[in-house]
Amino acid sequence: MQKDRRQAGYDYVKQVSDSQNFLTSRKLIQRIVRLAEFQKEDLVLEIGTGKGHLTEALCQKAGKVCSVEIDRELMENARKRLTKYSNVELVVGDFMKYHLPGKGAYQVFANIPFFLTTQIVEKLTSGANPPTDIWLVMEKGAAKRFMGLPKETKKSLELKVGWEIKTVYHFRREDFHPKPSVDCVLVHFRKKAVPDLNRREYREFQQFIERAMKYGMTGKGGPLTKRQVTAALRRAGLSYAHEDGVTLYIQWLCLFRCYQELRFPAKGRK
Repeated sequence: MQKDRRQAGYDYVKQVSDSQNFLTSRKLIQRIVRLAEFQKEDLVLEIGTGKGHLTEALCQKAGKVCSVEIDRELMENARKRLTKYSNVELVVGDFMKYHLPGKGAYQVFANIPFFLTTQIVEKLTSGANPPTDIWLVMEKGAAKRFMGLPKETKKSLELKVGWEIKTVYHFRREDFHPKPSVDCVLVHFRKKAVPDLNRREYREFQQFIERAMKYGMTGKGGPLTKRQVTAALRRAGLSYAHEDGVTLYIQWLCLFRCYQELRFPAKGRK
């Protein structure tokens, strides 16, 4: 049993290492790090030290860098590159088990293993003390799903309650070694100063989304009627929400507010 666990652990580390596509051009790395406009007082968390190229650029811009790497051999090689920097903390371990800072502001900048993209985004955005900004190199397809393109998903709608999400850089496949089989982008998640919904409303919004996606916004069992949808959007000055599912986040939020008012009329009048 213990041997099986060791083998499973080894296989997982190998899977993480094998899924890495490294950026090695110093000019390119400096270009994308400049997009974050880090200040000398900023704490930056990096997921995957890799060969240390990106870590080095972060050390040159931020006040402190904490870099987590699961592959001990990679970390030892990166450590040699980073010996001249006193503002870096190198941690050998699995980021998915790493404890995020419990208090204080920090940012994340990382070229992540693509097969863990969803889990990493979930961990970073749902913690008790999430980062103020997250900069992640990821597959273009994953980025589009998080941004709700070509249409919103349950996850994209949930994220947009508390985060502004946009693509800030498009890479060439030749920018990586080894070259990936998919297009890659740098995505910026900025935490909203005040989320669009409080915690209770957020839970209700999740239920509203699930119901609307299961039955249709105005279908049998759906949360609203066609007349209610039309009236709510017209009152908010928004275009009609299409029944084919191409409904924007702002429309979903408007319709949720309408649903709240209809369900809790006294609360809506406050």
